[in-house]
Amino acid sequence: MDRYAVIGNPIAHSKSPRIHTLFAAQTGQALSYEALLAPLDAFVATVEAFRAAGGRGLNVTVPFKLEAFDFADRHTPRALAAGAVNTLAFGPDGVLGDNTDGAGILRDITVNLGCPVAGRRVLLLGAGGAARGTILPLLDAQPASLTIANRTAVKAAELADEFSTGPLRPLGCGFADLAGQDFDVVINATSASLSDAAPDLPAGLYAPGSLAYDMMYGKGDTPFMRAAREQGAARLADGLGMLVEQAAESFLLWRDVRPATAPVLAELRAAL
Repeated sequence: MDRYAVIGNPIAHSKSPRIHTLFAAQTGQALSYEALLAPLDAFVATVEAFRAAGGRGLNVTVPFKLEAFDFADRHTPRALAAGAVNTLAFGPDGVLGDNTDGAGILRDITVNLGCPVAGRRVLLLGAGGAARGTILPLLDAQPASLTIANRTAVKAAELADEFSTGPLRPLGCGFADLAGQDFDVVINATSASLSDAAPDLPAGLYAPGSLAYDMMYGKGDTPFMRAAREQGAARLADGLGMLVEQAAESFLLWRDVRPATAPVLAELRAAL
């Protein structure tokens, strides 16, 4: 039986073992999937021991995504764009590093939520790792515009400049600079919800029919979702679907089969 795992610190809270166990049962794949706690100073040693024991692949969560990037021998284009790796695949030609987060959120928005990104005005809040991993998939979806806004405007501007080599050039700005603009899709990639807060945004950002999407999730609305409702967002969604969809992208990379995510997402939602 092929072995896979999610590695992080802390890791006991991870839903990945349940998700991949459900994927395996659904698709008839013979595999096991576990949670692997790595000491903060022993990521590489823990990965090498898992691989030597027959491990086929790993999901990587905080705080090891940058170390995983350095550990990989090769990278997918989306991992290179993100500068971080959340999926490792071990093969005869070495270690492949991928980043499935951006593809996961895009699939959740466009497929699960039925909200198109192509031709829409998209606002991405935050300029950290979560935002960075989302930019290339968003640009590939060909929105009408992509604005990256951050509390520190210069960080947003620098991040936008990094992704300005293609036909669509993102714009970077501070939160206050958003005044007078509105958007069709607003994605919160900040960590504000972890502190039970919402980004301090100008009023009037949400266009008619707009979607407010928080990468965080929990039981009930996040602070960002509550604020978005008060400010007129037509639709609200949290990041649980992103969690399941990025896992499905990893499963596809490892097993060459895409599992159905809707029943898994429904089970996780019911368990919250």
